Amino acid sequence: MSALVEFALRMGDNTLILGHRVSEWCGHAPVLEEDIALANTALDLIGQTQMWLGLAGEIEGEGRTADDLAYRRDAFDFRNVLLVERPNGDFGQTLMRQFLFDAWHHLMLKWLSENSTEGRVAEIARKAEREAAYHLERSSDLVIRLGDGTDESHRRMQDALGHHWTYTGEMFVADAVDDELAEAGIAPDPAAMKPGWDALVGEVLAEATLAIPESDFVHKGGRKGQHTEHLGHILAAMQFLPRAYPDASW
Repeated sequence: MSALVEFALRMGDNTLILGHRVSEWCGHAPVLEEDIALANTALDLIGQTQMWLGLAGEIEGEGRTADDLAYRRDAFDFRNVLLVERPNGDFGQTLMRQFLFDAWHHLMLKWLSENSTEGRVAEIARKAEREAAYHLERSSDLVIRLGDGTDESHRRMQDALGHHWTYTGEMFVADAVDDELAEAGIAPDPAAMKPGWDALVGEVLAEATLAIPESDFVHKGGRKGQHTEHLGHILAAMQFLPRAYPDASW
């Protein structure tokens, strides 16, 4: 598998799995405004998935569509980071997961849109960047409002930060695929993204009166197909109809 196909799968799987996770709040969010906002966020992410997985299928050249890649791969073929497959938990955990991902996602898309030497990658990034910027603005605002809110909301957001923190480091761990892409100017070195992410996240968390956890442990493996049990449960629900009725048309 080429490095570019692997990169497109990683980007598309991140948005696909997080989009599915966020969609699980539809009809269950604490207030109507958040119900609609989360549903729209999920739709944005799924739309970005269509572009990334479509690119992966095109470059792969085996006739697989974005739908094939989404619905007919097994868990060990998925390349998303572990953070996005984590259960929703309470509303604070969902928001914190979204914010930590949004901060990375926006910075990544901005770099790709401005610097990538691969035209199709830059084009997709430009289309997705505006949505990612809005997602980051929204999640940042909510983290600040709840972190610097009541004693209860502050406690829940601090707990949520600790709950997810050790899963953020995977976004900045490079491998041979990343090295090849960085050398070709297609994508940045993941480690080079971390200072910007640290600054952005640190500024928001400081305003939210939340303390950054001291642990530097990194859960990783998702980008190489080594996942938690949670991904299997997601795929069981997400892929049931296409696998049960592979020839159905809608």
